[in-house]
Amino acid sequence: MKRWGDLSKDVTDQLAADAVLDQAEMAVVVTDRFSNLLYWNPYAEELFGRPGKPGSGEQSLLGVGIMEKDHPLAVELAKNVLKGGVWEGTFDIKRGDGTMIYVRAQAVPLRHPSGSVTGIVITAREAMRSNEREKDRFGLLERIGERLAGSLYVEETLKRVAEMLVPQFADHCFIELVEGDRMIRRVSQHVQGWTPPPGTWAPIGGDIRYPTGHYADIAVRRQETVLVEDFSQVSYPAPSPGSARLAGEIGLTSAIVAPLCVRGQTLGLMYLGLSNLTDRRSPHYDAFDRDFVGAIATRVALAVDNALLFEEERHTAESFQKHLLPRALPQLDGLEIAVRYEPAAPLASHGQGIQTQVGGDWYDVIPLSAGRVGIVIGDVEGRGAKAAAVMGQLRAALRAFAQDDKPPAEILARLDEWTRILAAPERDENGNDIAVPPIVTCQYMVYDAWSRQLSLANAGHAPPLLLVDGTCGELEITEVGQPLGVRAKGMPVDLVYKEESITLPPGATLLLYTDGLVDRRPAKDPAGAERHPGIEGGSRAKVDDRSLETLCEKLARFTSATVEAIADSATQAVPGDIDDDMALLVVRSAAVDLDVEERAFAAQPIMVGEARRMAAEAFEGWNVPEESAELACLLVSEVVTNVVLHAAGAGVPRRELAMDGPPLPFDESWDVPGFEDEVSGDKEFTLRLRRGAKAVWVEVFDQDLRLPRIRSAGENDEGGRGLYLVDQLARRWGSRPTKEGKAVWFEIPTKSR
Repeated sequence: MKRWGDLSKDVTDQLAADAVLDQAEMAVVVTDRFSNLLYWNPYAEELFGRPGKPGSGEQSLLGVGIMEKDHPLAVELAKNVLKGGVWEGTFDIKRGDGTMIYVRAQAVPLRHPSGSVTGIVITAREAMRSNEREKDRFGLLERIGERLAGSLYVEETLKRVAEMLVPQFADHCFIELVEGDRMIRRVSQHVQGWTPPPGTWAPIGGDIRYPTGHYADIAVRRQETVLVEDFSQVSYPAPSPGSARLAGEIGLTSAIVAPLCVRGQTLGLMYLGLSNLTDRRSPHYDAFDRDFVGAIATRVALAVDNALLFEEERHTAESFQKHLLPRALPQLDGLEIAVRYEPAAPLASHGQGIQTQVGGDWYDVIPLSAGRVGIVIGDVEGRGAKAAAVMGQLRAALRAFAQDDKPPAEILARLDEWTRILAAPERDENGNDIAVPPIVTCQYMVYDAWSRQLSLANAGHAPPLLLVDGTCGELEITEVGQPLGVRAKGMPVDLVYKEESITLPPGATLLLYTDGLVDRRPAKDPAGAERHPGIEGGSRAKVDDRSLETLCEKLARFTSATVEAIADSATQAVPGDIDDDMALLVVRSAAVDLDVEERAFAAQPIMVGEARRMAAEAFEGWNVPEESAELACLLVSEVVTNVVLHAAGAGVPRRELAMDGPPLPFDESWDVPGFEDEVSGDKEFTLRLRRGAKAVWVEVFDQDLRLPRIRSAGENDEGGRGLYLVDQLARRWGSRPTKEGKAVWFEIPTKSR
């Protein structure tokens, strides 16, 4: 006769080591010192969803499905245990069927009889399904907080919540947010392989109206978490007949609804439900689950509120910048243009908290006189709405300065002064001005499509890239001035900003860009360390150099592509995330020469007719419409007549006298051979005609330094109406100083708008 408690032979047979491991409802995993899998028991196969035994030394511990973001935890586990310690923690596991679970693991050393550690033994179970609910759920709550803390977008935040809770803690998860006076469903997550049929539960984006007395309505009105432990014991009104029918079909057993409340406001609600679609030990929630979901909802509400605030700030800044950048680019003769602007990904850096995506990068294309065009690329230091506001003011100022048709170096000098004005007035305790102007890099160019002449000045900005004949490299710029706003007091601006001129080859392409294009945030390897392709342990400067080399290598294959294709290729050429906002401007010169006629005339009244005849012949050869040609010829007469009338009173042309030897005494300095003849000699003017796709431009050059202005002629005055006619009849007109004197120009459209 056996005593009570004696073990039968069948039971003792099960106590063999192999039998215990095969039948225990606990995953057991064994690895060697290099984390290569040596063994796992049948329950581990079921838990990780990866049937079959591991090959000898061929598969690492990461092969059980540990998510990439938890790889550092696996490294930490191995380090601690191989030193003889014990490690315990939670992993995110992606099972073989694609579902996500949380696994609570404990690792201990596997020792040789000699005492040395030869491997690692890991025991694991699915979190939330053990008897240690409190310990597991506190760990899960901590991980939920960590994952939500890294989310800046509402949709991403809500998606993370649903992925963490289904199927780990629920079969169904709905999250609805309040928008105005409506409740909109933003998340509808269910167990793997099942979706609600149409016409039953509301889809994502649908309006949700819970009837009075519904447990979700009670939760929102009372701002407290509501538990429905067993639907078979209670009855609530359903939002729709279809939803009630579906709940019965899937066997909805229990639910918890938690309002998302923050700062006294209800942002929405989170709904979790259990059904017969899965086989769980307990198909019902209890009071402990309710409190746990309430704690989760508090964290979710804070994350959603932060995401909503961030998106609102980002939207404000992006809209601000969108309206500060050019809304549409002008159609210009002899130029193909493409632009791109990409905001940076948000980041927390240097203790300044989360920064918005937008910044102070900008580009601009400014039509100037006689078909010439101003090309701008610039970057204001910093990010956020302040940088965008400074950028907007600088862009507006530069456009205004550019209309004076001054050389690029003078434009940058004026912009430098304006940048200093933008500094907010600040005083120290002694009353001294300590305002710090924004630091701005900028490059301004003036391009003449008819001569392909490019004049430029640079204020600390990266040189543009020149793409021509299958090659790509930086445009050679010998003079790079200081960034705007940092010039030392007392330093003359003409020593800081210099002008250079080059002639672009036919069909050449220029790529102007801000540093966000090449200064990318390196990708991270599984261990969390930053890496950059082709750079091992290099400095940031070397990384940027390598990025520029990569950019040039890829763009060299696109020199004959369209400007849009070049812009797309440049945006994607450098690997990594955009660390700063990025602007780029691609311009290509025409492959063929544009129509132009130019001739010099003596500044005599008889030449007015000759100038008009030249214009008429040119317009006829260009097939300019008769009405536009006659109008242009009329205005040619007026402008040329104005030049001839004022030529006699013109000042001495600006010239540099090159003389050998010491300076002459004042009374002898006028006695220079040929000087008197030059002063009293005949004046000349030059007439230049240009044809574009939709207009013709007329320019008249002379040596007079005085710029013309419109006069108010009286009734009996014989003159004074020429420029008034030009102002009234031309689409645009103006004058600009030149090295020899001035140029007066006007534009006549040849095609209707």
